Amino acid sequence: MDTALSESDAEDHIGGICFKTGPPRRVGVELEWLVHDRDDPTAQVPAARLDPGLAPLFHPGALPGRGRLTREPGGQLELSSAPGDSLTDCVSTTAADLAVLRDTLARSGVVLDGQGLDPFRTPPRVLDDPRYRAMEAHFDREGPWGRTMMRATAAVQVSLDAGDDSDGPTGYRHRWRLAHRLGPVLVAAFANSPLWRGRPTGWVSTRQRVWADTDPARTRPPAPNGEPRTAWTRYALDAPLLCLRRHADGPGPADWTAPPRLTFRSWLRGGCAERPPTVADLDYHLGTLFPPVRPRGWLELRMIDAQPDDGWIAATAVTSTLLDDPRAADAAMAATEPLTGGDIWLRAARHGPADPLLGPAVRECVAAAEAALGRTAPGGVPHRAVAAFAERYAERGRCPADDRLGAL
Repeated sequence: MDTALSESDAEDHIGGICFKTGPPRRVGVELEWLVHDRDDPTAQVPAARLDPGLAPLFHPGALPGRGRLTREPGGQLELSSAPGDSLTDCVSTTAADLAVLRDTLARSGVVLDGQGLDPFRTPPRVLDDPRYRAMEAHFDREGPWGRTMMRATAAVQVSLDAGDDSDGPTGYRHRWRLAHRLGPVLVAAFANSPLWRGRPTGWVSTRQRVWADTDPARTRPPAPNGEPRTAWTRYALDAPLLCLRRHADGPGPADWTAPPRLTFRSWLRGGCAERPPTVADLDYHLGTLFPPVRPRGWLELRMIDAQPDDGWIAATAVTSTLLDDPRAADAAMAATEPLTGGDIWLRAARHGPADPLLGPAVRECVAAAEAALGRTAPGGVPHRAVAAFAERYAERGRCPADDRLGAL
């Protein structure tokens, strides 16, 4: 049974698990997808329509590339890849899993729609376990954005090794800084959510705006400078509790609603009379924090909108190459030097590569990734995807959102 934590124990625990050091090598990706009817994308697709075909795919090991399929609160589907030993490995195994998923859905007249925000509606919540009911109750205190985030958004999330313990470009401190410098560039380059309720919102990544406004203490980035373990530990302990796990008292599900404005640090200091927190509570709390760059032993980059068709390949390749290839990383660090100020994430979400500061950084970073792939894996699937993305979007100051707006 878990014993109660002290504040110093909690700080040591977070610092010990969130940055697992070693040479950067592996690449993983999580693809979230909206699910739409093939003939009427505005129609709600009930889970009962999908379950007969999808049920076998939810079992571990069911997909050929060893990925894992899960369902999000609004019915979105998430395909989480197995960690690849290289970018090419990750892309090939994920593509194999995605082909099976698409084929299965096609038999039900359903398609995966790669957009960062459902352009037609906010679907009802289809998951009713204690976690999601508590999340909704927490976010409702802040305003309407939490429900939209839970039910109607989708992303490409790229996972990379944190890095080694050196102070050089392969070290986790340098990679943490670079990931945060790149974040607004990736938001801008791959922005793909300009519509909501059938109309333009004035933002090319409305998804990023929704996430930023949902609960800033757990969705805005922590301070990217200084020692990452220290910054992340402070951020995690000062974030409000999203869920307080309890056992059910009767036949119905337990109520996990957390006391309002109770941070984990306050809980450690006796701010909740129910019981003291344990290591298991802290581990669960860490999984309810959603900043653009989240350390989970590795670095999870969460800021990219879901992409149309196979656009996820370019997004994954650009992100991993700019962090893992030394020459590309140097170019990215130089290109993002001018991007300072607290509003750069929102500028990226509003204007994308049309922004006069972000546009040059997008072009230079995508070009650096394409050049690196041309040196290391010329003509491969990732290289071709990034080259095509550069020609269609980055070099022209455009992003996928511009296609959505042009189609209107």
